[in-house]
Amino acid sequence: MMIDGLAQWTPEDDERIEEQTVGGLLRWAAGQAPDEVALVAGTPDPAGRRRWTFGELLAESEQVARALAARFGPGERVAVWANNIPEWVILEFGAALAGLTLVTVNPALRLSELRHVLSDSRAAGLFLLREYRGVSLEHTLNSARPDVPGLREVVFFDQWKTFLTGGDPGSAGAAGAGLPEVKPGDPAQVQYTSGTTGLPKGAVLSHRGIVNNARLSYPPVLGIGRGDTFVNPMPLFHTAGCVLATLGPMAALAAQVLVPYFDPALVLELTEAEGSMVFGGVPTMLVALLGHPAFDPARLSSVRVALAGGAGVPPELIQRVEAALGVPFSVIYAQTEASPGITMTRATDSPEDRAHTVGRPLPQTEVKIVDPVNGQTVAPGVTGELCTRGYQVMIGYLGDVTQAVDADGWLHTGDLATMDDRGYSRIVGRLKEMIIRGGENIYPWEIEQVLASHPGVIEAAVVGVPDDYWGEQVAAVVRLKEPVGDEELAGFCRERLARHKVPKLWHRAESLPLTGSGKVMKHVLREQLSKASTDDPHR
Repeated sequence: MMIDGLAQWTPEDDERIEEQTVGGLLRWAAGQAPDEVALVAGTPDPAGRRRWTFGELLAESEQVARALAARFGPGERVAVWANNIPEWVILEFGAALAGLTLVTVNPALRLSELRHVLSDSRAAGLFLLREYRGVSLEHTLNSARPDVPGLREVVFFDQWKTFLTGGDPGSAGAAGAGLPEVKPGDPAQVQYTSGTTGLPKGAVLSHRGIVNNARLSYPPVLGIGRGDTFVNPMPLFHTAGCVLATLGPMAALAAQVLVPYFDPALVLELTEAEGSMVFGGVPTMLVALLGHPAFDPARLSSVRVALAGGAGVPPELIQRVEAALGVPFSVIYAQTEASPGITMTRATDSPEDRAHTVGRPLPQTEVKIVDPVNGQTVAPGVTGELCTRGYQVMIGYLGDVTQAVDADGWLHTGDLATMDDRGYSRIVGRLKEMIIRGGENIYPWEIEQVLASHPGVIEAAVVGVPDDYWGEQVAAVVRLKEPVGDEELAGFCRERLARHKVPKLWHRAESLPLTGSGKVMKHVLREQLSKASTDDPHR
């Protein structure tokens, strides 16, 4: 409920926080539905789609746990560097059962990025592919390894079967035999933040946090039930993939279909063939799915709900998906440091709320909006920094970096938002992305939403670039469906925004630099545009 006169939500729901671990969740699911499908490898060739029941998934995960326990001690960190393959998921559960902390690594990382993650996390082991999308991960690792002396064990996924034989054969007949006791408050994962504003930081997430966040978000809000199928196109190295879309369906005794890499044709085929109840992804994925020649709502009759998160979702995209599929759209507002879900829109929300807000807080989750300067909670409707508190907040960051959790347990998200008197929030931008032009605070999110509504614009990103007179000037980077002139775009904005918010600098791009979770890397754009404006003699 809302606290009178303040933009603050205090949960009144009667949902319980389960004292559960990742491995414990799998054991519970295998006990409830041992012969029902838990995991499907969504490969392009239907004949090659391997399937695991909950019972089979538990058996192989315990085998992995014993092999890990023979190599590592409880609490050590083991990294995984691969795309969405079933062994990734099995390693996730095996590490949890063995009391190890899993460090997730984006397979697109290059040498300096890999070196940072492995050294910062102090990973003792690494599981990886030899190659990904034409890049030799093996070669990259060999180049990085002299700088990460703590990395003592390396296992390539083509050695998986050999690795599995490395456990204690004497314990093979007893479930959990020889494995340590794992507690709900223990670290489960180190997830590296998307790095939209700089060097990624390692957020340490607990078993309690990620298990409960998964069970209290997707199953009840999306209506996932026992026997349902959930096609998961999100990368496993991100919490959307390995927490929400992996643990969420499991908590509902539903099957996850794992998409190895995002390809719109494959996702559409899997959604139809496997009978997925959800049509989801980050906004860029949804745009690609809607625009693909194979998109045919008549072939997606199993879909009951659409879903997006990970980046700002334009209202026009939400309305377009709802109109095309005839199902409600749910937006999740999430942050890695919050395990990750904070708020969601529900099917029962009004079309206006579904399109223009990120919904109300999830169960057992506190949210407030504070003044970024004095830290005081603001009134409903006033812009400030969104903060959250509860079971889901991370244990902390690795390394010597500024902590985002204050002394009272509030996680400061860095996102600028408003909350109305019903508890519905709207995200208006990032605190560090706010543009100050001539003393006026400008929120890029607001401008991006206007540009996204232009019929010729696919997507837009707005940043501030240095300006000798104004301090900062507003610059927009747009992806276009068709040629549109600067003046037309500026005029479109002037009709909908105050003049000081209208971009003065316009750039076209074939694509925007994205993180692995689909967020625009504003710091990269800002650097590129700042250099371009400095080099322009006519500026």
